[in-house]
Amino acid sequence: MPTDWNELLEYTPPEYKEMYQRTLRANQVLTTDADPEVAPTPKELIWTRNKTKLYRYISESPKKHKIPLLLVYALINKPYILDLTKGGSLVEYLVNRGFEVYLLEWGQPGYEDRNMKLDDYIMDYIPRAVRKVLRKSNVDEVSILGYCMGGTITAAFAALHPELPIRNLIFMTSPFDFEKTGSYGAMLDERYFNIDKVVDTLGVIPPEMIDFGNKMINPMGTNYGPYISLYERADNEKFIKSFKLLQKWLNDGIQFPGEAYRQWIRDFYQQNKLIKGEMVIRGKKVNLENIRANVLNLSGKNDLIAQPHQVEALMNAISSEDKEYKCLPVGHTSITFGSQATKITYPTIADWLEERSN
Repeated sequence: MPTDWNELLEYTPPEYKEMYQRTLRANQVLTTDADPEVAPTPKELIWTRNKTKLYRYISESPKKHKIPLLLVYALINKPYILDLTKGGSLVEYLVNRGFEVYLLEWGQPGYEDRNMKLDDYIMDYIPRAVRKVLRKSNVDEVSILGYCMGGTITAAFAALHPELPIRNLIFMTSPFDFEKTGSYGAMLDERYFNIDKVVDTLGVIPPEMIDFGNKMINPMGTNYGPYISLYERADNEKFIKSFKLLQKWLNDGIQFPGEAYRQWIRDFYQQNKLIKGEMVIRGKKVNLENIRANVLNLSGKNDLIAQPHQVEALMNAISSEDKEYKCLPVGHTSITFGSQATKITYPTIADWLEERSN
């Protein structure tokens, strides 16, 4: 008679033995495996303001392109999704292609930052970061890539600062038209979602609340899908590595400053002011027609957070003569990480930028 599990498995039908081993490995991943290392590309700190940091990535690859690239991330989650792991990093790919790459990281806001507004990021932080990049690289022009909400506020920044020498703008799954936002629109409808009560009560918005909202647009897929996949593919260590990296990032959210959140929900989701030309930032109207830089605007065919029609709407609002819109066969996250990102997104960005960076 067997006396322990391993001995018992020897007498178990193969399909049950496989189920047991997959269950065991999935449990190890969720309970005892160490967190994966992220953000592997070396970088140096260039400038700080409050909790915001400007980094310049360091590379042994020779610099091939004159115009540096500044990455502007969203106020949600952390920017290391752009540099998640070796071989799966947009930053690493661009650096290896000879680009000089900078990252503007917003840090982790606390309750003391509850009064920070989008005005502060758009009128103070991004302009100063751009000037620092120009000075550090000793160049006259800069390229900027905004991801998700980072692209939306970058567009507002570019429209309000036509005096700054921006040669190229890349937007990656950034929403601009909030008229039809699907489940978000239903959840954030001003008849039912009292943004003033939320902000006045909480001060800063906890990441769990943001994460819950994102998961509710596809509750079965986002709450259970990853764990079902983990069980089904628990014998695939390559999949497990990707699972752990992505789950680390998804569960590593940051607080959203209350006043900035109030603007984000009311002015964008509830009143759709940006694309209508009605948005006002620090007393100035945001006119997207002021954008004349070269533009590459990328959406994801499977993106439920920034749907393709929300992204594409920018194209008719700007004055750029050199502008291109592409809808890639990816989702909101897989545009930056995974096999489709390395095969499609990274070369799409680098090839387009390469032609416009010297």
